[in-house]
Amino acid sequence: MSAIAAEAVTGETTARPVVGVLALQGDVAEHLRAVDLSGARPLPVRRLAELEAVDGLIIPGGESTTIWKLLSIFELADPLRGRIAAGMPVYGSCAGMILLAGRLVDHAGDQETLGAIDMTVRRNAFGRQLDSFERDIAMRGVGDEPFHAVFIRAPWVEEAGPFVEILATEPGTGKIVAVRQGRALATAFHPELTQDNRVHKIFVDMVRERS
Repeated sequence: MSAIAAEAVTGETTARPVVGVLALQGDVAEHLRAVDLSGARPLPVRRLAELEAVDGLIIPGGESTTIWKLLSIFELADPLRGRIAAGMPVYGSCAGMILLAGRLVDHAGDQETLGAIDMTVRRNAFGRQLDSFERDIAMRGVGDEPFHAVFIRAPWVEEAGPFVEILATEPGTGKIVAVRQGRALATAFHPELTQDNRVHKIFVDMVRERS
């Protein structure tokens, strides 16, 4: 039973869904903090039982090839695909965007993806670590104030399918850096590294809608 359903049974009026953060590698602690501040209950996810306990999941920034290898080692890749296919909301930032892609331009070895969003993604598209930068961007769904985006070895979306909603582009290049398709959300930047929780609130609202 989901957290929201359980609260309905017990008569509690404030719904705090359980939002997991895949805790194999990457910006886990920062996402957990943002989830808590956005009105959900955060849960690190490393095991199948933890994956089964969440109402939605965040795949953090980090190294996409390493995260994929660890998903395979911990036998979480297929169960995660199954939960996504069953409608669990999922959000990926930076490396998480790569893992949610349907296709990659520059495949790294035997790395696979979860195929949650009909998009083609280029890894490290903005350059290496030394090319990291910050930029104010306009993003749909967060209000009129620009979002201060942190790009670290960031990907971009080269091609988005017809049912993918483009939420933001990087103004210097015009490249797509935030998208949504159904219950899947992805950003090329790291909102967890700022004090601005508007992107996480979008995802928590997605989880509430699903639950």
